[in-house]
Amino acid sequence: MTSPDGNLFQQQEANRRRTTWLVIGFVLFFAWLGFGGDYVWALQGHHPFPWVGLVLTTVAIFTVWHTYKTGPEKVLWATGAQELSDPKTDAERQVANVVDEMAVAAGIPKPQIWIIPDDDPNAFATGHGPNDSHIAVTRGLLKICNRDELQAVIGHELGHVKNLDVRLMTTLAALVGAILLVREGMGRMMRGGGLPVRGGRKSKNAGPLLAILLALWVISWIVAPLVTQLLALAVSRRREYLADAMSAQFTRNPLALASALEKIEGAAAPTTSIKSGAAHLCICDPLGRRLTNREGWLADRFATHPPMSMRISRLKGMGYAQLKKEGGLPV
Repeated sequence: MTSPDGNLFQQQEANRRRTTWLVIGFVLFFAWLGFGGDYVWALQGHHPFPWVGLVLTTVAIFTVWHTYKTGPEKVLWATGAQELSDPKTDAERQVANVVDEMAVAAGIPKPQIWIIPDDDPNAFATGHGPNDSHIAVTRGLLKICNRDELQAVIGHELGHVKNLDVRLMTTLAALVGAILLVREGMGRMMRGGGLPVRGGRKSKNAGPLLAILLALWVISWIVAPLVTQLLALAVSRRREYLADAMSAQFTRNPLALASALEKIEGAAAPTTSIKSGAAHLCICDPLGRRLTNREGWLADRFATHPPMSMRISRLKGMGYAQLKKEGGLPV
C-alpha cells in the first residue's frame, strides 16, 4: 500500500477541489431547476420575470453557506449524539483519554467528543477540518473495544479529519438533507396546482418542447437526492483505505484496527441512530452490508465502504510485515 504520508497532501487538495465543485454543482443545479421552470412557464405563452430562477439560485447560495457553517451540528443532532464534556464512567474517561492521545499522535487539536446512544458499534468524524472537528462514537463501540482497538478506531477517524475528508463529506451530508427538504416543499406546491398558468398565447411548436422540458424538470427534482448521495458514494471507498493506513501510522498497531473492524463486522447491523444521509461518514456501513461486502464496478459506485474483509486483510498484512521487520516473526 502507498504510504499515507505520500497520499496526505494529494488527498487534502483533492478534497478541497471536490468540495468547491460540489458547491458549484449544487448552485448550478438549483439554477437549472429555477430558470428551467421559468422557461417551461414561458413556453405556455407567458414571458414572466424569471422570479423562480432568481429565488431558487439565491436559496441555493444561502443553503450552501448555511449548511457549510452548521453542517457538523446538524449531523450530530440527527444522530442524537450527546457531547462528552464531563466523563463520569470508566468507558467515558477512557475514550476521552484516547482522543487526547490520538490527537497528539496525529498532530492536530483535540476534537470535541460525542456519544451516540446506540448499541451497534460505530464511529464517525465530522467538522470542517483539524481546527473544527468532532468525533462521535456509539455506546456499543465503547462496550466491545479494548483500549488498543479504541485507539485504532479513533486514529482512523482522525485520519479523516487530517486529510479533510470531513469537510467534503459533512458538506455533502448537509446538502443531501437540504435537497430533500426543498424537494418536499416544491412537491407540495406542484401538487397544489403546479406551475401558474394564465391567459396568453402559447409559442408555436412549443407543445413537444414543453413536454420534454417539463419531463426533464420533474425528473430532476425526483433524482436530486439520489444524485447527491451517489456523489458521496463515489468518493467513499478509497478514502477508507487511506484512513485505515493513517490509523496504523498513528498507533503503530495495524492489527488493533483489524481486530476492531472484525468485532464491528460481527455485531448486529444496522446502526439505527445513523440514517442514510450520514452513512458515508461512518467507519463501517451503518445501513447493512449487502453491497459493501462486494467488489466490482457496481459496488465501487454504489457502496459507501470497501469490503470489510479487504480492509482487514490489508491491515493484517501491514501488521505482519511490521512484526517481521521488528523480529517478532521468522522471516
